Amino acid sequence: MNSRERVLAALNHREGDRVPFDMGGTVITGIHHKAYTNLRAALGLPAREPKIIDMIQQLAQVEDDVMDCLGVDVKNISPRSSATFEITVRDMGEYTAFYDEFGIGWRSPKDGGWYYDMFDHPLRGQKDVADVEQFPLPDPLDPARFAGLREAAIRIRDEEQRAVVFGNMSAGIFELLTWLRGYEDAYADWGSNSPVATKLMDRVLEMQLRYLEKGLSVVGDVIDVAQIADDVAGQYSLLISPRSYRRLLKPLHKQLCDYIHSHSNAKVFMHSCGAIRDILPDLIEVGVDIINPVQVSAAGMDSAELKREFGKDIVFWGGGVDTQRVLGTGTPEEVRAEVKRRVEDFKPGGGFVFNTVHNIQGNVPAENLVAMWEAVREYGTY
Repeated sequence: MNSRERVLAALNHREGDRVPFDMGGTVITGIHHKAYTNLRAALGLPAREPKIIDMIQQLAQVEDDVMDCLGVDVKNISPRSSATFEITVRDMGEYTAFYDEFGIGWRSPKDGGWYYDMFDHPLRGQKDVADVEQFPLPDPLDPARFAGLREAAIRIRDEEQRAVVFGNMSAGIFELLTWLRGYEDAYADWGSNSPVATKLMDRVLEMQLRYLEKGLSVVGDVIDVAQIADDVAGQYSLLISPRSYRRLLKPLHKQLCDYIHSHSNAKVFMHSCGAIRDILPDLIEVGVDIINPVQVSAAGMDSAELKREFGKDIVFWGGGVDTQRVLGTGTPEEVRAEVKRRVEDFKPGGGFVFNTVHNIQGNVPAENLVAMWEAVREYGTY
């Protein structure tokens, strides 16, 4: 099987020749530039200055020689920023910082910083619906976002014979509520049923639907997977109640899924970290086909139980190795044992694409990444 055939088999809950493998196929299944530099050296590949493809997470572009060496089965086509926006990094004493297209401030410590954290929220404080209506969201239809995407998608599908993932233009609807308002104000809005929260989420939904309308008109007949996202859980539980999720957010997620399914043959890939088990039936109901990152170390997210309960209805893309403890600080032997356990839990009947739980962080030793890949090859065959 070629890579695309292998992925399509998994996405349709069929067993291929082996479990598909992803590293760098999306900006939430990627690798920090420090770990990437060390991995290239471990693979005996020429040293190169990493290209940063995600400023916030400090992710490196996984180049074709690494993809070929590791047999990576997927690649993404991601939207660019608008033609009028460019990141400008500024000096802030102990930090470097920048503002993104939404006006959100991000900063990283100069000494020992690994990635950028939010520090400024443009809609924080006392706001009303009029403030939200007047707030300038990025233009989802800027032609610069879509320049070259169709050509890239066709090349990936036809020449490289990898599965094609279409990236989303922003964080999720609930995420952007918290990022734009700041967490304190956003949760106060949410808990009080504030019209400010409703209006802001409706505007974000409208922006994302307009982006999908244009994007799918360009690449909808070529792509295999379309990404959406919304982080609504933490380590031990959901960050919002299941009841409030179903009342306020679930209908918006359904609109996104319905639009993708009605305008393409792509599977809907939903990224949501943490302990999301309580709403997995809801995500399946609204049309999510694939769940990521499958945080197996979070409460209620045991791999064997998830597969047994939901494996016929949803594809697990991730969950291949615990990244909170094992991958970064475990021994290569512990990594192999962890991969063996997760692969054997998830792989029966297809419905599994191997990836680490979220991005590979900068502290992960190259020998652990090699051990992970070797274990996937050993235990991931059908």
